[in-house]
Amino acid sequence: MANLITLLRFCLLFVLVAMAYWAPPVWQQANAPLLVLIIGLDGLDGYVARVRGETSIFGSIFDIAVDRVVENVLWIVLGHIGLVPIWVAIVFIVRGAIVDSIRYAAISRGESAFGMMRSALGRTLVAGRAMRGLYGVAKAATFAWVLFFQPWPTLYPQAWERWADTVGMVTLALVLLSVALCILRGVPVVAEFIVAEDAFRRRRFDNRRHPARESRS
Repeated sequence: MANLITLLRFCLLFVLVAMAYWAPPVWQQANAPLLVLIIGLDGLDGYVARVRGETSIFGSIFDIAVDRVVENVLWIVLGHIGLVPIWVAIVFIVRGAIVDSIRYAAISRGESAFGMMRSALGRTLVAGRAMRGLYGVAKAATFAWVLFFQPWPTLYPQAWERWADTVGMVTLALVLLSVALCILRGVPVVAEFIVAEDAFRRRRFDNRRHPARESRS
């Protein structure tokens, strides 16, 4: 059931993309509520998996993959339409590719995506509930904000002329906050991975030089 919810979220994403590109402006007023539904399903699939005992490595990877697809596709689409700067999509795609590759490696070793963090600072920034919540809210608010105002220039030209500058400033603030949190939460994952890999290589090198020590352990 949890994986079906994740799959539904994946399908609804492309309904949203089609609406953003080709739907009449009147219909585009439904884009922000549709986005809220997609985000809500993200929390629901994890809850259902825990309650029904459906947690698995496949489910974890599938959920992470769909999360990243939803995020990257929305940044790309909004950048292509001109609602956010296109460089934002580049930042999120590069960061996501690097961090998720590290997380997949951790999951394959039996660790969780957030349990791989070792330092207190890393756990706070990456796995901390407050930081994860802030990051999710920042991205969701950015997506919902720009999608909500997308049809305004056509539907409400007078109101848009009056509020366009204010909407633009709020959009920029939300985008910069999302990018800052994206980088802030990505750096500890990469840093701890480099440290862990270096420690692993040192142990392997030491064991090769002192095989008797390895056999005693």
